[in-house]
Amino acid sequence: MRLLLVSDLHYSLPLFDWVVGVADNFDVVVMAGDHLDLASIVDGRAQSVVVRKYFDRIREQTQLLVCSGNHDLDSINAAGEKVAKWLLGSHNNGLSSDGSSLAIGDTLFTMYPWWDGPVSRAELDEQFTKAAAKRLKRWIWIYHAPPANSAVAWGGQRSFGDDALKKWIETYNPDMVLSGHVHQAPYVADGSWVDKIGPTWIFNTGHYLGAPPAHVIIDSEACEALWFSAAGNQYVRLNEPLERPVANLEAMPDWLTAGDRPRVPAQG
Repeated sequence: MRLLLVSDLHYSLPLFDWVVGVADNFDVVVMAGDHLDLASIVDGRAQSVVVRKYFDRIREQTQLLVCSGNHDLDSINAAGEKVAKWLLGSHNNGLSSDGSSLAIGDTLFTMYPWWDGPVSRAELDEQFTKAAAKRLKRWIWIYHAPPANSAVAWGGQRSFGDDALKKWIETYNPDMVLSGHVHQAPYVADGSWVDKIGPTWIFNTGHYLGAPPAHVIIDSEACEALWFSAAGNQYVRLNEPLERPVANLEAMPDWLTAGDRPRVPAQG
């Protein structure tokens, strides 16, 4: 399975255009939150309409999985907590997003919403428990914020990670967590785009202005993850211990440049 991870596109349409342009090269495209931008002069409702159209264009080419981020919250639930209603239930027109799980080949993907208080956090607790019962050979979480006290959550002066996520990772030991949120992490001293908690690989693409966006490509057969950014390109081997400094990518691997490969079907 070949997967593309992007995050924090923040309603930058050239970045969405780039994803549309490359989507067909991947079995799965993951967009890990902050699709919208609170600072934009464009109304949030109009942004969500445009972004959903981009989602549809990507889904015409490959399997798309998304989660909400803090910039995507557009409604208030009964408990007075913010939620991304436009990514829930009938609002997403069948898109695999917040609160859902999807099996693709031997991998279970679970998409988690941004939580804004004790009620939505308790709902996530329940989602983790239910998804764990469906676990396959590989379990990958899509969750906007990285875990606390991790290199992928380091902003240069303090950690911006999620304490609850760190505890959930230590409880359930997923194979991977695909995230974003902390823009600076890969570009500052002591930060990174990749980390490990126990057996769990954690990825955060990071964010900078300009196209193409920072992105991670993961290939399960090659057991490699590659990070591409304006600051340089790096890679890790997923069947080996994580070593720092992370190795620079000097040349494209054969598995990325060599022709077509069979698609991995979604199982529902």
